[in-house]
Amino acid sequence: MRPRRYIFLGLILLALWLLLSGHWEPLILGFGVLSATLVSFIAARMDRVDRYTFPVRLSWRMLGYLAWLVREMFKANLKVARIILDPALPISPIMVLFRSHQKSDPFRVIYANSITLTPGTMTTGTDGRTLRIHALTWKDVDGREDDEMDRRVCALENRS
Repeated sequence: MRPRRYIFLGLILLALWLLLSGHWEPLILGFGVLSATLVSFIAARMDRVDRYTFPVRLSWRMLGYLAWLVREMFKANLKVARIILDPALPISPIMVLFRSHQKSDPFRVIYANSITLTPGTMTTGTDGRTLRIHALTWKDVDGREDDEMDRRVCALENRS
């Protein structure tokens, strides 16, 4: 057991608690410290942090991907807003199956979640390397098999 990892986990959980709660009253802070400590203790007892934490390393390349993903999410939000505000509501919902090119499960999860985070598309299921995608319009998935998101996640995987 590595105590530093559990302390780091507790600090990350406490920071997340403070960020999400937005309250700085002593009672709320106490609940946050208690919750983070309890979860860290349970993780230490289960011995899960050492084996399963951080399978994907945070790197400059990952931060670049996240910046790119936020930009894509913003563009997709604008596109979905235009569709919703159009009186004709030009949607053509579609479900598409296609194969992801990532070799490992953590990067397939990153890819599937990236698709879901982008408004107008959602990963509804996976079966090995096959992803089932629901899209608001056909244009959202047309050519998705060789899209930039897939290439970027594969580049992350190859550099990790």
